[in-house]
Amino acid sequence: MPDATALSLFIIGLLGGVHCVGMCGGIVGALSFHDDKPLIGRGVQHLSYNAGRIATYAVAGGIVGGIGQAGIFLAGRQLAPFHYLFANLMLIALGLYLMGITQFIAPIEHAGSHLWKKLQPLSRRFLPARTIAQSFTVGVIWGWLPCGLVYSALATALSAGSIPGGAYLMLAFGLGTLPNLLLAGFMATKLRAFTQRPVVRYVGGFAVLMFGVYGGFRALQKIVAWA
Repeated sequence: MPDATALSLFIIGLLGGVHCVGMCGGIVGALSFHDDKPLIGRGVQHLSYNAGRIATYAVAGGIVGGIGQAGIFLAGRQLAPFHYLFANLMLIALGLYLMGITQFIAPIEHAGSHLWKKLQPLSRRFLPARTIAQSFTVGVIWGWLPCGLVYSALATALSAGSIPGGAYLMLAFGLGTLPNLLLAGFMATKLRAFTQRPVVRYVGGFAVLMFGVYGGFRALQKIVAWA
């Protein structure tokens, strides 16, 4: 499994975490910040929610990794370089997004709206969440919230070509999103200010872009050699 891809997804999750806070920040506040809970208790509950959310990302990554594996099995190993090329094209697009050059992820978020309409009412049964189990369950459900950033990461995880590989890549992405959401309401203001700095987003986006360009070049070499 290319470590560069996992590192890229971690960077995307970290620098795109402001987008995640915008999507999930409201539910995080509803879950974790009760006046009758001590700070440590609120922190554990918050961590449980994020563990459930990241677990969903890993499961989804395993699913798309399995789809990629099935495609390789049916079409032959020659399909693998095309998977890898597609993944790196997604990294290039995400790098440009982090650099502020494109906003391509916005239309993608509509793709999962139908599934979310069925899942969202289920989460209300566990709100307000006052136990670790309730928080984890809500996190699992909210991991399916339509998010262009998550969908783009999943498209990249397709290249893993295996269930464990896809889960691993989405785990890396999920861990990247963790700081912004874990610290939401505590000290996220400073972290958000740091990740929103143009120079930080540009450097991070450029690194992801270069990973994508390098990986795409290698994929094209393999495709040409196979042809």
